[in-house]
Amino acid sequence: MSNTSIPLISGNTIAELIASGAQALTAAGVAFGHGTATAEDEAAWLVLWKLGQPLDSELTPGAPESVANRPVSLDIQAQTAALFEERIRSRKPAAYLTNEAWLVGVPFYIDERSIVPRSFIAELLADGSIDGWLSDKTVQVLDLCTGNGSLACLAAMAYPEVRVTGADISTDALAVARINVDKHGLHDRVTLLESNGMSQVPGPWDLVLCNPPYVNSDSMGKLPAEYQAEPELALAGGADGMDFIRQLLQDLPARLNKDAVVVLEIGNEKPYFEAAFPDLPVFWLDTSSGDEQVLLITEEALRHWSEGNTAALQL
Repeated sequence: MSNTSIPLISGNTIAELIASGAQALTAAGVAFGHGTATAEDEAAWLVLWKLGQPLDSELTPGAPESVANRPVSLDIQAQTAALFEERIRSRKPAAYLTNEAWLVGVPFYIDERSIVPRSFIAELLADGSIDGWLSDKTVQVLDLCTGNGSLACLAAMAYPEVRVTGADISTDALAVARINVDKHGLHDRVTLLESNGMSQVPGPWDLVLCNPPYVNSDSMGKLPAEYQAEPELALAGGADGMDFIRQLLQDLPARLNKDAVVVLEIGNEKPYFEAAFPDLPVFWLDTSSGDEQVLLITEEALRHWSEGNTAALQL
């Protein structure tokens, strides 16, 4: 996109800059979904970040402690405008421009080496939704396809008594994960390993978290530019999006302790999941996205199902 097609971004106060930025993002037709859902939210994020203000700053004019009417110098106005222009020109997610992403209020470092973290599994860890499924003996936790390590870190924070392994096939992603493990002081409780699926993480595990590549090939071809800026390896799941998951379900039964559970995110691919594994008993978990994106499988259910479904797993 050329400079001449980017709307003017200006404003003498924080509120004016946010409003101007939101209008520019909307006019440019950028896509959201990497930490924000609207132009207004993303504009607020970019402006507050550039000004060094907390992202939860009060923005309602007239409210106590509101920063909405705080004046912005001409120099900062120009820097903020340049940030919006880069967002519009590059179509990179805002998280790549700020090198910061937030999950359940926890900040994580991010760059182009890893997918922007946005897993709804984070909510389940934070609100204790899966606690009732866990065995009293849960100590070994695997975050498979760990990406930037955010879920591994959040699991360690949620369960101080467990040991967490974050595994990923991408050494680039693991380098980003290392930054986050160290950032949160979890190097003594979170181990990072390179692994193609379960190949280098034999377990046995008590809890497996996995936000795998699950986007089907038709959807991959229609992704907005913001998603195409992310590593394809972390998104593409084959013709029906289930390639990685088929291998995972084949490998898991022998890698789980008794009474273990698996929490798997599949995004908008529920129809493909149910078509590929029609007889697998699963529990769909409620998140802010509804109850069709994250599922839970018990070790017992997976073991019994796999014994009679070898053919389905090998398709």
